Amino acid sequence: MNRESVVAKKKFGQNFLKDQSVLRQIVEAMPKNDNKIVEIGPGLGDLTKFLVDVKSVEAFEVDTDLCKLLQSTFKEEIATKRLHINCGDVLEAWQSELVSEPYDLVANLPYYIATNIILKALADPMCKNILVMVQLEVAEKFCASSGEKVFGSLGVIAQSVGTAQIVVKVPPTAFDPQPKVDSAVFLIQKKRDRNDKEFEDMLRVAFSQPRKTLVKNLSSKYDKKLLQEALEELELALTIRPHQVNTNDYHQLYKLTRSLDGRKDTRGSTK
Repeated sequence: MNRESVVAKKKFGQNFLKDQSVLRQIVEAMPKNDNKIVEIGPGLGDLTKFLVDVKSVEAFEVDTDLCKLLQSTFKEEIATKRLHINCGDVLEAWQSELVSEPYDLVANLPYYIATNIILKALADPMCKNILVMVQLEVAEKFCASSGEKVFGSLGVIAQSVGTAQIVVKVPPTAFDPQPKVDSAVFLIQKKRDRNDKEFEDMLRVAFSQPRKTLVKNLSSKYDKKLLQEALEELELALTIRPHQVNTNDYHQLYKLTRSLDGRKDTRGSTK
């Protein structure tokens, strides 16, 4: 099999990045450190060939046909252990840690599993930085700030563990085949471990209906009167919308709702 005979498979969300300038910008944006690189979905290996010139790469490719092509293309790099290719579903291989040493995730991710992979990487203590190409809309959500319309649970989660910024926006013409949407490369530099699951569960409820008030959304999970007490303590208006609350206040609100929820349990319902 050669790359000229490869046909992108829709079931794997394959859009091969061919723009050399974008590939170089991804490499230039990589944090300077000694971490291993993990690449998910190397595809034809166009980004891989840049990465193996910089560091050792642990690659995960679900498409068995592309696995064979990559093993043929990168024989020397595999022999010298600059590249190791794992053939199979990365989500099945991913337990609490994907690899047993500090790594940076650098990849052009398939759109259909991009958010799931990023959240897994954020939860992985061995993952230190995330530099990925995704659908522009997804990148904007991870990089959004409080007050912006697209600010949601993904923005809070990203800000809770570090900093997030868009590196470059990428048009459909940079790919073959061309996707129907714009893409973007963005970088999350982790400074601490990901939040606990209960906090993220609260966020999902908080942003479940973005146009409604925060109190309205959270009252499906917490007692409304105690919620109002918590917002008043944080000096937040009862009419505030989910996207208007900053990340720090969400953490404070979580602590208060837990303590207030405990009060409700011991005193009985306050409704």
